[in-house]
Amino acid sequence: MRFKITDTIEYVGVNDRTIDLFESQYIVPNGVSYNSYIIKDEKTVIMDTVDRRATNEWIGNIEKALQEKEADYIVISHLEPDHSANIELLTTKYPKMKIILNQKAAEMMPHFFDIDLSNRFVIVKEGDVVDLGNHKLQFFMAPMVHWPEVMVTYEQTEKVLFTADGFGKFGTLDTDEEWACEARRYYFNICGKYGAQVQLLLKKVANLNINTICPLHGPILKENLSYYINKYDVWSSYKPEDKGVLIAYNSIHGNTGKAIETLEEILKENGEENIVVSDLARADIAEVIEDAFRYDKLIIATPTYDAGLFPTTELFLRELKHKNYQKRKVGIIQNGSWAPMAAKCIKDILGEMKDINICENIVTIKTRMNDTNISEMNDLVKELLGGE
Repeated sequence: MRFKITDTIEYVGVNDRTIDLFESQYIVPNGVSYNSYIIKDEKTVIMDTVDRRATNEWIGNIEKALQEKEADYIVISHLEPDHSANIELLTTKYPKMKIILNQKAAEMMPHFFDIDLSNRFVIVKEGDVVDLGNHKLQFFMAPMVHWPEVMVTYEQTEKVLFTADGFGKFGTLDTDEEWACEARRYYFNICGKYGAQVQLLLKKVANLNINTICPLHGPILKENLSYYINKYDVWSSYKPEDKGVLIAYNSIHGNTGKAIETLEEILKENGEENIVVSDLARADIAEVIEDAFRYDKLIIATPTYDAGLFPTTELFLRELKHKNYQKRKVGIIQNGSWAPMAAKCIKDILGEMKDINICENIVTIKTRMNDTNISEMNDLVKELLGGE
């Protein structure tokens, strides 16, 4: 795929609808894009390569864009293989081409390639500028967003920010869907652990005059950039994006699931309209993680299993901790026919997280929901929604 971003900056990336799992774990029903760009000036620059799955189409785009002209530079924003797979191929094709990268990326290059490319390195550090003629590239280090060697590039003349994996999104460029949903799922599962580092990057670029944001996945952003930047500020500061309740549950024989139906009715009766219910045994866990960070309240409902947690409940909680879940109010419903232990296990894991307010009213079901449980759920809901 090729199209102009400006008169001198061209998109040469590739849509991939053949991939089923991004990073071998995230379901991508609408595929993904591998974004690459060319800046044409006195010196011509290629911004990143693409995944090896897309090599042939990408090379074709490069050749058509350059029209037999030599590439002078390639900028390496991020060394993950979906962006770096074709560096060696490109250096063979353009033997005079230099590689612009930072010191950490230079140290990591031998991990990915057998060939020694160090004699072609142009190593840049924070704030350095490379002059292409009319265009000037300025570099800002972005360690752990989401790898240690990541950097972003600001083109000063046309005011374009190349953001590596930042502001990325699942889905091909020709997928017609709202940006926020799949960008949110992408952010919290790919970068969510590193909110502090994203905040630092946002501060670094806050005073730049930006007309266009060019990420390595997903659409090029040109309109209403404050909307996208604000989303990243909210997400990376771990603030709830919306008021609402996520109910994440497991049910072995249907009894806990029946209780959730009643719980949902009680929430609605108490004025809560924004409710998302996810069966953890069947849902895409990455999507449930997204919703957990989106809303300000969470209810976890699960049976006791082998004197502990049902496996997908434990997986969900461990993933939340790994992604730095915090600043939320959480209610607990446990089920146990003879020895309910789930609530204790949930509290133990939540206790490892930051600023989690656990409701004191814990509902304990013994196999089947009864009138006492309904009363307990009413108390839990009142506590959960209290103060709103």
